[in-house]
Amino acid sequence: MAMSPDVPTIAAIDIGTNSFHMVIAKAVTNGFEVMTREKETVRIGHGAGEMKELDPAAIDRGIACLGRMRLLAESHGAEIRAVATSAIREARNRSDFVKRAKKDAGISIETISGIEEARLIHLGVLHGIGNHEDSMFVCDIGGGSTEIIVGNGDEMLLARSFKIGAVRLTDRFFGSATLHPSAVPSCRTFVKSTLMILQSEVQALGFDLAVCSSGTAETVARIVQKKSGQPEPTSINRFQFTGQDVAEVVKDLAQCSTVEERQEKFGIDRKRAEIILAGAIILEAIADTYGISTFTFSDYALREGVLIDTLQRQGAGPENTSGDASMRSVRLLAERCDDRPEHSENVARIAVSLFDALKSHLDVDPDDRRLLEYAALLANVGVVISHSKHHLHSYYVIRNSELVGLADRDIEIIAQVARYHRKGLPKDDHPEFARLGDADKHRVEVLAGILRVAVGLDRTQDGRVKKVKTQVTDDELVISFPPSKKLDNELNVYSAMERRSLLERVMNRRVRVTND
Repeated sequence: MAMSPDVPTIAAIDIGTNSFHMVIAKAVTNGFEVMTREKETVRIGHGAGEMKELDPAAIDRGIACLGRMRLLAESHGAEIRAVATSAIREARNRSDFVKRAKKDAGISIETISGIEEARLIHLGVLHGIGNHEDSMFVCDIGGGSTEIIVGNGDEMLLARSFKIGAVRLTDRFFGSATLHPSAVPSCRTFVKSTLMILQSEVQALGFDLAVCSSGTAETVARIVQKKSGQPEPTSINRFQFTGQDVAEVVKDLAQCSTVEERQEKFGIDRKRAEIILAGAIILEAIADTYGISTFTFSDYALREGVLIDTLQRQGAGPENTSGDASMRSVRLLAERCDDRPEHSENVARIAVSLFDALKSHLDVDPDDRRLLEYAALLANVGVVISHSKHHLHSYYVIRNSELVGLADRDIEIIAQVARYHRKGLPKDDHPEFARLGDADKHRVEVLAGILRVAVGLDRTQDGRVKKVKTQVTDDELVISFPPSKKLDNELNVYSAMERRSLLERVMNRRVRVTND
């Protein structure tokens, strides 16, 4: 498969101390589409202080991994960009690894500084979280280092790389087979004393949102989510948890005296179980030192930052990361899968206007407007599988697509509202709907009720219904739009009336649609 010069395909490789990650994506309008991901735990770096030497066995593991990644990248016709972080940049024999990577694996490696690593992490997180109006604190806990960033929109105001990472601190404080009683307090004191250097600068800048990324943060987030008793989400992106949650995870981890106990108790693989206590202590200390009450997890970090940076260099990526990443992601999916996107845009416009008119009469959150708009834009993506029962297919297409800037719960709501835009109403014998909590069931019913009527109002699929007005009394909702001298709207009125039952249920009123 040859790479088209007009549509570049990039394989971004993050050569970390603990793991090697690769994401392969192709450029699309104002963004990128992920084709596949790959991860291997290589543990190339080790050492309690400076990671001064890469041992031969670690180099061999790393070269073998890069060789496999190169083959996968080539199968997608992708141009490879590989960056190496703390373990490689600190090693005296890093040139041996870089030379072998080029000779034996066919991959050229950029060894990046800690500040450049922070810049690329910030770039990736901005794309994944999709919130660029708030000032943002970002922490990324790697195997060998931890990056701290404070930014405002696209601008990075502060960046620092600390030589504290999950692998490095495990080697220093948790190297014995069983946990020593003094290990946790000693590690905690060391980490806090390191992070205090930046405390006054972070506090002076301030921030509205605290974001964490990396395998450590993801593992902690999943432990917290599992303890909540809620069903495991497909994606943990934008999952929120508190500093107190982290402290409780550290306490629970510290009660396990061996790696095997941690592995069994928390259901994590051995290599992660070996280093998670040290990593969680770093995250706990970050919360304490910088006064963070709530973290938001970002699934996007360094490798996505490398990807965006590479595309921007080629003039193929977004000019900047400002704007709504979630809307960009939704539109990309709609462009790929919806055969009548103009109709979906019309429906979305009508749906949000109805939402704005009716929100004072419904139990809704301000963010529900955005979810309704996304569901309207994606309601018909199931046609990419089949026009027959496409609303059912839309649910699975949405749930199995990489929608960035959205929490898993939000994606589930969007998918279910899209699923119920036509045909059957939500029922508890539908497995996906039954898994929702009562509040989210109500959200789906309200948003789907609005969407169904909006779909009916564009039954002609030509946007002839431009504006709608509403009048609400104690027992009736009247939806009206001005008549057209040139166009007949009888079909749109009839279709909207046919789809009104769910909106009537959530409004607890009769619904009447008129063209006058």
